[in-house]
Amino acid sequence: MDADANAHVLEGGGAAATGSAGGLAYWGPAVAVSLAMFIGVIDSTLMNVAIPSIVADLDTTVTVVQGAISFYAMVMAALILPGGKLSSMYGIRRLMTATLLVYGVGTTLAALSWNVVVLYVGWSVIEGAAAAVLLPLTFTVLLVSYEGADRAKALGILAGVNAAGAAFGPLLGGAVTTFASWRWGFGVEVLIVLVALAFVRYLPEESLSETRTKLDVGGTLLSVVGTTALVAGVLLAGRYGWISARRPFAVGDVRLDLFGASPTVWLVGFGIVVFAAFVQYERRVEREGGSPLVPVRLLSNGPFTAGIATNAARSLVLAGFIFVVPVFLQSGAGYTAFETGVAMLPFSVATFVASIFTTDWRRFVAPKLLIQGGVVLMGLGVLALVSQTALDATVAQLAVPMALVGLGLGLVMAQLIDMTLSSVDQRDSAAASGLLNATMMLGYSFGTAIVGTYLLRGFYGGVVDGVLTAAGAGVSASDRGALVIALEDAAETATKETQRAVLDGLAPAQRELLADVFDAAIVQAQRETLLLLALFVLLVLLVSTLLPGGETDSGP
Repeated sequence: MDADANAHVLEGGGAAATGSAGGLAYWGPAVAVSLAMFIGVIDSTLMNVAIPSIVADLDTTVTVVQGAISFYAMVMAALILPGGKLSSMYGIRRLMTATLLVYGVGTTLAALSWNVVVLYVGWSVIEGAAAAVLLPLTFTVLLVSYEGADRAKALGILAGVNAAGAAFGPLLGGAVTTFASWRWGFGVEVLIVLVALAFVRYLPEESLSETRTKLDVGGTLLSVVGTTALVAGVLLAGRYGWISARRPFAVGDVRLDLFGASPTVWLVGFGIVVFAAFVQYERRVEREGGSPLVPVRLLSNGPFTAGIATNAARSLVLAGFIFVVPVFLQSGAGYTAFETGVAMLPFSVATFVASIFTTDWRRFVAPKLLIQGGVVLMGLGVLALVSQTALDATVAQLAVPMALVGLGLGLVMAQLIDMTLSSVDQRDSAAASGLLNATMMLGYSFGTAIVGTYLLRGFYGGVVDGVLTAAGAGVSASDRGALVIALEDAAETATKETQRAVLDGLAPAQRELLADVFDAAIVQAQRETLLLLALFVLLVLLVSTLLPGGETDSGP
């Protein structure tokens, strides 16, 4: 897609090019894609606070529901690169309409789920696939519809919506779960889809390329296989370990000999090899004059690659944060889903406000410094939460740490998205949007899996250690590991409901002892997990040093 093609898009169907700068037609594309972004992001956070309710309603476990969240992110990550390519193949308006309709079908099916399989199909598969098309399309439309200060404003709004979707989800999910049912969370998404469809008419009809391009089938297959292997490996790490196998690995009734290694090692290694082959394949397609899924010149664009790396690390932190905090507040502190949403409200509001209203700060301070300042605020907020982690923690005590994390996140996103996408030519906007979203979803999936696994493993280990200490028993490290695995397999005890079910079957003295063990274990596991998150924040800060920096934006 070249500059002439972009002009053709705007002249032919883009109201943004001809409408009044203050009119609905002018900002219609921004409204449409912001709504699309909102439902794509909120899906990953809406149900976090509803995990215990879903577990009870569908008679499943926290691990299974965590898997649905991670699988949703995995499907999006696997399909976003080819999904981003579709905007160069089909008319934008038609593509957005069709994708929103498919998304509506998926969220309706998820709302009606009568078992976990249906939930996975509707939520993780259908919605995940539709979101893979919607998310890269949102950035691309703004890049070709607006210029200068308006583009920065539109991308800032979209970044705010992105962050707000992640932040507002727990509140909305908590409200519908407490006062109605978690199923209504998906019902709300259906309404948002209908509103988004009303604004699709402001999008250009043409594709983002005057020349009809073909889908890079080979690149698509390699990217899907590589992403699936990477994320599947991370998901299996919780059960089988990261390097050495914690238990035998079997597919059906067939036990596989992996030489004592976890399947995670093999899958992640395989994924890396596939992505190396993907890069080589894309180079060959480009040399032969074809249309690669990802132009190789993007991978050699230093500012762009630094931006997507920083954004991926930021996504990992956000995913871990919005998973472990709601789980602890409900499973440890005994909050209801709605109370959990209220506790996270300072985070939600601060994230949205900072994303929307700090876009113009780059006129006075270099964007890189603003991003790094935001990362520091996130780290301070996470560390403050460690000190406030207790079973009797109140909403007021959590407000300042939550707000610090939100302010930092919003400040990062207000600058990072525009800085990253503005570093590429408009002809590469679709591919850049797809790559940005793909790495973001990979970070999100890794964050949920890594941090979620760390929390649950710490909790189960704490329960075993507490029981052994109370009994005055000593066991070897291998025997302790076996006990942890046995506890994981015997009963899911990471929610208040299942803990209560276990305790009800015990004698009073045993019940009191084990209740104290549960409480101590969840508090300790949460503190250690937050410290792990703080290390990941440092990783974001380290990666951000690769961003271009120094100059302020003195433009209008």
